[in-house]
Order: sequence, then structure tokens, then C-alpha cells
Amino acid sequence: MLNQKLIDDALLAQRRHEKRRWWVVSGLLVILVFSFLFDLATGPSMLSVLDVASALANWLGMPIDVAATTKVIVTDLRLPIALIAILVGGTLGVGGAEMQTLLNNPMASPYTLGMAAAAGFGAALMLYLGSLGLSSQVAVPIGAFVCCMFSASLLFGLAMMRHISSGQLILAGIALLFLFQSLLSLVQFVSSPELSQQILFWLFGSLTKATWSNVAIIAVVCSACFLVLLKDAWKLTALRLGEERAKSLGVNVSRLRLKTLVLVAVMTATVTSVVGIIGFIGIVAPNMARILVGEDQRYFLPLSFLIGAFLLSTASVLSKIIVPGALFPIGIVTAIIGVPFFFWLIMSKGR
Repeated sequence: MLNQKLIDDALLAQRRHEKRRWWVVSGLLVILVFSFLFDLATGPSMLSVLDVASALANWLGMPIDVAATTKVIVTDLRLPIALIAILVGGTLGVGGAEMQTLLNNPMASPYTLGMAAAAGFGAALMLYLGSLGLSSQVAVPIGAFVCCMFSASLLFGLAMMRHISSGQLILAGIALLFLFQSLLSLVQFVSSPELSQQILFWLFGSLTKATWSNVAIIAVVCSACFLVLLKDAWKLTALRLGEERAKSLGVNVSRLRLKTLVLVAVMTATVTSVVGIIGFIGIVAPNMARILVGEDQRYFLPLSFLIGAFLLSTASVLSKIIVPGALFPIGIVTAIIGVPFFFWLIMSKGR
């Protein structure tokens, strides 16, 4: 009887814990909706949140009267950018979460490990080579993916070596980050002034090239990758217990790592080919999610997506109000947000 009571108490405590986690995820979703509306309302022509909501309702076919100018500003000019901010931020958050899971290091992310810089270099190289006769919409993502996978493969190979520590792996990633950023600058240096301006876009990161076709591509690719990762949630959670325990539970660790690495590379290459190099979201979002809901990937992954989406959506708002009338590069804003958190993370881990 005593053992049964202990089991029942443990199950009840676990259910309460899971319910609290769902409340956290739901709360972040509500906050993200408000951030999305503020992003749509912010710009040279400031609008009220009520006007934005009315324009969106009218766009969705509801019989609500709204000024034609307001509808054009909200749905044609700002909506693709606001959606791209959510999709890209969420994707970077998920990518960072999985890199931290695979490498068992809270400072791992597609940016700090050089994957984003490699993708940016691959995209810029394709532009410099004239897309090799292909359409730029096809060639640029392919170049980004190939270079991103090359960088990820180097890191994965290092991670498989027993004498390589997690700190050494981060240092190797930082070395790759500087290498690919230097190569990107080299391509910019030898390019024509027009192409150099295009490549400058990759260095700073920007949401201004958002189009409905880009929104659709990122939504389809990243949603598919996210669903596959979510399907493997229990395996990835088991991996956090250690390789031996994961294997004892029937997890094919090598296959899981390779599969996850490819998915992260696909997501990173897709978003980088559209918005350029955006850093720190992949570090900040997963660590905040881990603090709030722990390592269970059923909650950790969705919350990493929501926090990443919220951070980039907020950065989009800040980029439009820092310098009134001008659009501040989004990559600089995310660095301003991310660097203090990065230092806090270093100090806290040191303690």
C-alpha cells in the first residue's frame, strides 16, 4: 500500500509539472501574438493595434471596414516581414536547441558553431559565380546548404573524437565562424559594387527581402523539419541522459545524430539564404526554454521555437524605432540582445 501511494503521489506531481509546462508554452504563444501585432503596427506610418487587427480580419475575409491605405500597409508591406521574423526566429531557436542537445553544450548554436556563417558564404559564393546557370532562387539555397553541411560535418567529426571536450568543440566552431566570415568578406572584396551591396546583406542580416514566396518556402521546409524533430522528441530527450542510457533504451544514437544534424543544416541554410546571418537567437532561446520547462523535448522544442520567434519579432520592432524613419539591421539588434545574455550564461556556468 505504501509503495502504491508513493507511485500515485509521483504520478500526480508529474501531471502537475506537465500542466505547468503547458501553461508556460501557452503563455509564450499569447505573448508572441502581441509581439506580432506590435511588429505590424510599427513603422514610418504608425498604426494602432486595433487598426492592425481590423486590417488582418478584413484580409481574412471578415466583413470589417478598414481604410484602403491601412490594409495595403499591413497586409502587403508589413505582414510578410512580420511572418518571416516569427518563422526565422523560431527556426533558429529550434536549431540551437538541437545543437545543444547533440553536443551537450549550452553555448552551441548554428551561429556560434559557424554553420550560419558557412551558409552565408555558400549563398554569396553562388551569387558571385552567377548561380552556375541556375535560377538564383534555387542556386543560393543549394550553395548555403552545401557549405552549411560541410561546416556541420567537420564539427560532428570532431565531436565523435573522444579526446575532444565540449569547450574545444566550441572553440573549433568559433574558428569556423571567423573562417567563413573572412571568406565572405573576401568574396565581397573581389565582387562588383552592385554584388558587394548584395553580399553586405548577408553580413548584417535583414528581413527586408521578405516576400510571400520566401514565407511559403521557409514555412514548408522548416515545418517539415520541426515535425520530424518533434517525432523524435523522446529519443532526443533520452540522448540528454547520456549515450549509453539512450542506447540501452533502443535509440540508434549515430543515426539520430546524423538525422538531426542534416535537419538543422537544412533549416539553417534555408533561413540564412533568405535573411542572412543572424546571431545569438539560437543561444538565447534554448537556454531560456530550458530554464522554464527543462529538457523534455516535447515542451523544450515548442518553447524554443516560441521564444526564438518572440525575440526576433521584438528585434524587428526595435529595428524600426531605434532610428526613426530608417530600418536598423536586424543582426545588430539581435547581437545587442544576445551578448549580455551570453556573458550571463558564461558567468553562471562558471559559478
